[in-house]
Amino acid sequence: MAKAKKTAYFCKECGMESSKWLGQCPGCGAWGSFVEEPVVRTSTGKAVAHKESRQPSKLSEVEFSEDTRIASGIEELDRVLGGGIVVGSLVLVGGDPGIGKSTLLLQMCQKLVQQRKKVLYVSGEESEKQIKMRADRLGVFQSDLLVMSETDLDIVAETITRSTPDVVIIDSIQTMYREEIGSAPGSVGQVRETTSTLLRLAKGMSISIFIVGHVTKEGVVAGPRVLEHMVDTVLYFEGDGGASYRFLRGVKNRFGSTNEVGVFEMRGSGLAEVANPSEFMLQGKPEDAPGSVVACSMEGTRPILVEVQGWYARRISIIRNEQRQGLILTV
Repeated sequence: MAKAKKTAYFCKECGMESSKWLGQCPGCGAWGSFVEEPVVRTSTGKAVAHKESRQPSKLSEVEFSEDTRIASGIEELDRVLGGGIVVGSLVLVGGDPGIGKSTLLLQMCQKLVQQRKKVLYVSGEESEKQIKMRADRLGVFQSDLLVMSETDLDIVAETITRSTPDVVIIDSIQTMYREEIGSAPGSVGQVRETTSTLLRLAKGMSISIFIVGHVTKEGVVAGPRVLEHMVDTVLYFEGDGGASYRFLRGVKNRFGSTNEVGVFEMRGSGLAEVANPSEFMLQGKPEDAPGSVVACSMEGTRPILVEVQGWYARRISIIRNEQRQGLILTV
């Protein structure tokens, strides 16, 4: 009798499983995307409980109220989410290291706790004392915020089930693991299984869960692409490391538009909302400069004024002015 294989090959892009390594994935067509991962086999010989079928509901009879969304307290974040946090949603927040993902979510926790919401912040990268140090830098926090430093997802899931919070923050998904998978945290199998567990908790208990994801050098969230397919919303926090301004964009949103953009400024006390992005875009613009015009662009429902420069036209004008002033010689 042939022994069952303990490992299999999975595509990092679409999650397709294969018994052998393939150069090209038959499912999504990606090249060199198969990696070897341990296979979790369910134990046989156990009695399987009979599950009763459920009666489907008519769409016209499904009711919802205004409580379906929760205001995060940060208007720029609510704008990108489509009007607030949807109850029972799973949101992925990606971005470069140090761009401000954890800071933004911790400030969101601060606002939610002030609204008497029960919030659980789970960190696999920082200790509880380190979270406290960062929270003190951001301002006054009420004592109702629950913090937890843990990487074992089974323990995290048990804590969520027992405490039943309204909002949960997982920072980050690449640090979480399940012992039964057997592979290292951040691998394809671990990311897929941990996200699946969090998805069941979000939908089954109507808990809004935010998970932080690191990005690769190509600018995409590390791990299998199936991670972005499983979640409800994917947000990218972008910005130049040397600049103080940050942009929050939605690349996927089942409950709103993906055209909106949120603008923030990084300060010593955390992230501050930029209510008037046009003022930021036009800072330092010289008056009556040739080759420079102001144009109005639309980002979702908000018009933003930006400066458009024609470098060639502006350079020719500068050269002509210098010629007239005798600063340069003409041939």
